[in-house]
Amino acid sequence: MDKYRQILRQYWGYDDFRGIQRDIIESIDSGHDTLGLMPTGGGKSITFQVPALLRTGVCVVVTPLIALMKDQVTHLRAKGILASAIYSGMTHKEIVTTLDNAVFGGVRILYVSPERLASPLFQVKLSHIDVSFVTVDEAHCISQWGYDFRPAYLKIADIRRIKPGVPILALTATATPQVVDDIQEQLGFTQKRVFRMSFERKNLAYVVRQANDKPAELLGILQRMAGSAIVYVRSRKNAKDTAQWLCEKGVAATFYHAGLDPAVKDQRQNDWQHDKVRVMVATNAFGMGIDKPDVRLVVHTDSPDSPEAYFQEAGRAGRDGLQSYAVLLYNSSDRRKLRKRISDTFPEKEYIRTVYDHIADFFQMGVGSGEGTMHEFDIEKFCRSFHHFPIQVDAALKILQRAGYLEYDTDPDNSARLRFLLERDQLYLLERTSPTEEAVIAALLRLYSGLFSDYSFIDESAIAFKSGLGTDVVYQTLKGLSHRRIIHFIPRRKLPAIYYTQPREDGHRLRITPEVYEDRLHSYENRIGSMIDYATNDTVCRSRQLLRYFGETTSHDCGQCDVCRAYATDGSPQGERSATDRLLALLSDRQRHHISELHGLLLPKAQLDAALAHLVAEEQVKVEGAYLSIE
Repeated sequence: MDKYRQILRQYWGYDDFRGIQRDIIESIDSGHDTLGLMPTGGGKSITFQVPALLRTGVCVVVTPLIALMKDQVTHLRAKGILASAIYSGMTHKEIVTTLDNAVFGGVRILYVSPERLASPLFQVKLSHIDVSFVTVDEAHCISQWGYDFRPAYLKIADIRRIKPGVPILALTATATPQVVDDIQEQLGFTQKRVFRMSFERKNLAYVVRQANDKPAELLGILQRMAGSAIVYVRSRKNAKDTAQWLCEKGVAATFYHAGLDPAVKDQRQNDWQHDKVRVMVATNAFGMGIDKPDVRLVVHTDSPDSPEAYFQEAGRAGRDGLQSYAVLLYNSSDRRKLRKRISDTFPEKEYIRTVYDHIADFFQMGVGSGEGTMHEFDIEKFCRSFHHFPIQVDAALKILQRAGYLEYDTDPDNSARLRFLLERDQLYLLERTSPTEEAVIAALLRLYSGLFSDYSFIDESAIAFKSGLGTDVVYQTLKGLSHRRIIHFIPRRKLPAIYYTQPREDGHRLRITPEVYEDRLHSYENRIGSMIDYATNDTVCRSRQLLRYFGETTSHDCGQCDVCRAYATDGSPQGERSATDRLLALLSDRQRHHISELHGLLLPKAQLDAALAHLVAEEQVKVEGAYLSIE
């Protein structure tokens, strides 16, 4: 058995590789810069974990997904593999210890967020680490033309400067031909070297349902189809409202979005992954790095603004290879909503300049000052003060960030911090401490060291678990202890932050170049247009449409999407036979079924209507109000 398969079997228990995994492994193990295009569920992690165990030194993995870091480090350590991660929330001491372990050979795979790459501490330590190769996960984030461009990814080029001879492995599940070229250019590939795995998902049926009443359509689909599901919505409020409505209808659901407390996120994600709740209703903040193979259904009630985002999110269904469905609910108002996102995402340049000036006024910052300063940014208070809307302000700040005038951190390091103001011996002399306060103090002393000499990051959910109290009770108790001057408690920061990378300018002097604005606007318009085309084109196979978007011109009809079901291979309607058979199968239990259950058949409305009319005319099916049954 060769060395690659030997490692694979020893640590993962597989006999052989899948798809292009081996091609990628051999390429990076030979020292070549390599780009791997693999769809969700294609086994990306194997392509860097196997060669990391064969090559000497540390494999540095750059990924924005903290959940993925923690999950993979846990699994790798369980296999006896030396893996560590550096992410927000760690103390300075923890970061230094982890990096020192990497320097002295105690780490084989080191996960790090792209934001950490610019840290002087990380760069100094990196120069002393024997790096085998660098893996860039979610590599499309480095491309200005990618749907999810992140400026922090541009810092990856610093690794090439510090470690010029180290090869780079870039991996992504979503990249158009233009993005493929840009990834290699941005990462400074010595020569182009791309391995492509078809993005076709043979077990995943793509369906677009024309839905005037989206809640009813959603409920019908969930009632008809069994198994774990994700429902993607556009807003945080809609996530909460939809989950509550589904629970009222008897569907076990919870919701998830970026604004929830970390402990709440972890609990809800855990409940869903372990099937304590069936449906996760979420914004696009959910799913990245989540490895649940048995998701049978992904439903979008609001259309994403790019085929890349849709393909990524829909692809979370059926990772176990079994039949699954990705359903987009769409109606006539969605086109207008998608078009409006263009002006929301790219407000006029004059408006961007106005926002820049108003933010400086908000922070009371004069022209020529402010460089290097960081400010917490209460966007709601700002909008009330200067009569702006949050969506446009958020978009303006992101454009200002791309232009280099500031950094806009929408997901700041929000861990709470704490230190004791009393000496350890003085704690035993305290009077009038309640049992709750004593339990919290005891939990702090068991969980954390060094609290008497310096601030440490703390996890309120961990304290709650250790003390047997609720997280709200722990928070209020910590506030009370801080008020009594027993501790100094700094609650986690929930507000975004703005960091000025250069002195404040007059707004009218800002230079917003075509690369920052017009070129990206044009690219965004094209993605919106492609998403509308996908939702409204009912003559071309859905899978074929998506594959063509990603440059696969040899694709074939999938035979299972709503378009393929509605039309035979010769282009003529399949007729009512398929719909008739499926209707009769639904009613075969001889029970009364609500008409909304027809939505779960995932067939075109015209075909269902024709089949139902035929069965009623033949007196095979009886209609009583909103209920159907076999005669």
